[in-house]
Amino acid sequence: MLQRTTTVNGHSIRYLDYRLPFDNAKDLVLLHGIGASADRWLRAAPILSRYFRVVVPDIIGFGYSDKPTVEYTMEFFCDFLKDLLENLNISRPNMIASSFGGHLASEFAIRYGDIERLVLVSPSGMMRTSSPTLDGYIMAALYPTFDNALKAFREMANDPDAVTDDIIMDFVNRMRLPNAKYAFMSTLLGIRYSPPLTGRLSSVSVPTLIVWGEADKMIPVQYAKHFTEIPNSELKIIPDCGHTPYVEEPEKFSKIALDFLNGKSRD
Repeated sequence: MLQRTTTVNGHSIRYLDYRLPFDNAKDLVLLHGIGASADRWLRAAPILSRYFRVVVPDIIGFGYSDKPTVEYTMEFFCDFLKDLLENLNISRPNMIASSFGGHLASEFAIRYGDIERLVLVSPSGMMRTSSPTLDGYIMAALYPTFDNALKAFREMANDPDAVTDDIIMDFVNRMRLPNAKYAFMSTLLGIRYSPPLTGRLSSVSVPTLIVWGEADKMIPVQYAKHFTEIPNSELKIIPDCGHTPYVEEPEKFSKIALDFLNGKSRD
C-alpha cells in the first residue's frame, strides 16, 4: 500500500493506493463516511486488494486532504469525485461506499452511472431526523476530546473492542485540523438539503449490493428498505454488527462484498 497525494482543482487530495502485482486488475474505490478518512478502511482494504487495485481517498474536506472554505453540497462532492477519478485515470470502477460516502456514491450513480458494481454500506440520505448516536458523533466532532470521541465510537459499534485508542486519537487529531469542523458541519447541511433520493434511486442502473449492520444505531437498519428502490439490488444484513461492518467484521464483510463484486450468484 502506498500513501499518495494528487491535486484536484487546485486542492491537495490524499489517497491510499493498493496496487496488485499483475496488470489489468480492475479498480475498486472505497469511500468513507462523514468525519472519517481513508484509514477507516485499513482492516478491509488489504483483503479486498487481493483481487482488485484498491484506491481509498480522503474525500475533500476530510482526513488529510484540503478543506477549502466552500459549500459542501452533494453537487460539489459529485463534481469532486468525477474529477478525482479522471485525474487518476480510473474509468467505470467498482465502488464500496459507507454512510455519507454511500449517499455520495448513490448520487454519483444517479447523475453519471459510471460504476461497474456498487456496494452501499449503511448509506445516509434517507434519515431526515437525527439519531442519539449521530448526535453524540456530531458532539465529538465539534468538541474533539478523547472521552467524547470514545463515547461516540463505542455507541456506533456493536462490539466496543473494535474501538481502539488509535482510532480515537486519529479522529481527535483530524477534527482539530484547520477548517475540519467547518467542513463537517457544512457537509451535514449539504446532506440535509440535498435532493431527495426517494423516487430517483430507480434510475440507478448498476448492480448494487446494500449492506447494513443489524445493530446499527447511527442509521438504523429500518432505512435499508428505502434503498431497495434501486432496480438491480440486493440487501445483506450482518447480525451483531454496528454502523461500520468493515471495521467490526472485516473478514465477513469482505467476503460478502467480494462475492458480489466477482459476480457470484445470490444465496
